[in-house]
Amino acid sequence: MGELLIGLYVFVLAIFVGFEVITKIPPTLHTPLMSGANAISGITVLGAFQAARAGSTELSSLFGFVAIVFATINVVGGFVVTDRMLAMFSGKKKKKQDA
Repeated sequence: MGELLIGLYVFVLAIFVGFEVITKIPPTLHTPLMSGANAISGITVLGAFQAARAGSTELSSLFGFVAIVFATINVVGGFVVTDRMLAMFSGKKKKKQDA
């Protein structure tokens, strides 16, 4: 029970620290940082797989699965945002008209 409380304590602190760090970033830097964070989120997915597999209880396996889901959403969302950002900088495609 002690390890679960310590893990929960670290998790809650990470939420607060992450929120404070993200809110201090100016909006102009948010999109480039999101694309760079995809590699970190990929590592998080691997760590979540390990946590889900090595879970000694049902609850730890459930937390590992939830971590996999959230990290995967983060990776996919980061790629979508990056794709949209790159589309803004690419030239507009000219439509070819066959007349």
